[in-house]
Amino acid sequence: MARPITLFTGQWADLPFEEVARLASEWGYDGLEIACWGDHLDPWRGAQDDAYIRERLDVLERYGLQVHAISNHLKGQAVCDDPIDQRHRDMLPDRIWGDGDAEGVRQRAAEEMQMTARTAARLGVKTVVGFTGSSIWKYVAMFPPVSAELVDAGYRDFADRWNPILDVFDEVGVRFAHEVHPSEIAYDYWTTVRTLEAIGHREAFGLNWDPSHFMWQDLDPVGFLLDFSKRIYHVDCKDVKRRVGNGRNGRLGSHLPWADPRRGWDFVSTGHGDVPWEDSFRTLNAIGYDGPISVEWEDAGMDRLVGAPEALAFVQRLAFDPPSAAFDAAFSTR
Repeated sequence: MARPITLFTGQWADLPFEEVARLASEWGYDGLEIACWGDHLDPWRGAQDDAYIRERLDVLERYGLQVHAISNHLKGQAVCDDPIDQRHRDMLPDRIWGDGDAEGVRQRAAEEMQMTARTAARLGVKTVVGFTGSSIWKYVAMFPPVSAELVDAGYRDFADRWNPILDVFDEVGVRFAHEVHPSEIAYDYWTTVRTLEAIGHREAFGLNWDPSHFMWQDLDPVGFLLDFSKRIYHVDCKDVKRRVGNGRNGRLGSHLPWADPRRGWDFVSTGHGDVPWEDSFRTLNAIGYDGPISVEWEDAGMDRLVGAPEALAFVQRLAFDPPSAAFDAAFSTR
């Protein structure tokens, strides 16, 4: 059976949930990866209100859509971040922000991640996708000099804050798929290794593979799939275009807005960038990944109503099923 192709609703949360469901259905998506912001999904209501869960499922059924994962990147980000500042105020609801006291924000964000696991279970969903935040991302340039003890403390802080969250994931039979992403505790290959070690490789914590974040760091997204094959709990399809060859555009983006041609890279619609998609899909087949392929549509230079259906067609063409038998089996006389 072909893997379902879903649309992540995070970039569509300015639209009502039912309108996004209608669009995705008309375009031919199999389901939605539902974001826990906008009016799309409220984890607090979902964890406690049977009628609310039924209403969400009714919308999906009305449009012939499935749900295999829900996502709560924004609240997960606030669990470990330091500092907590205006960036968080701009993306967090009043319930999480409260009076803005940083530790209070972190604690309320952690509680919402626990509620997200409970909501996922009540929806019949086994995977929550999201971010972790990081108290040590601010040290990425390693200057002023950063001691090993300070880095160690950052991984301990992550483990201390996320283990109680993961206890609830275990309790309800749901897994967390962390999106390896700059600004998170795991943002590249070696920080992913360190992050898994920090929580004792517990099964509740795995990875959301989004190759766009690897490409501009000069990491191999296909090799990452092979090396972390047992931890790939979810797949997001987002593309990136690098523009660093002119000697002026910097890899770090130069604090320039998306789609500015002076940036060293930009997120683009799936199929318009540098991700080696065919090799990636073949490798997903090889490691036995049979979960959803979720289109996370981001492209500041393209209208999303054009890009989302085009991205679906691109993924449908390349995300072919593995063969039922080896091609050379026909050569055998047995």
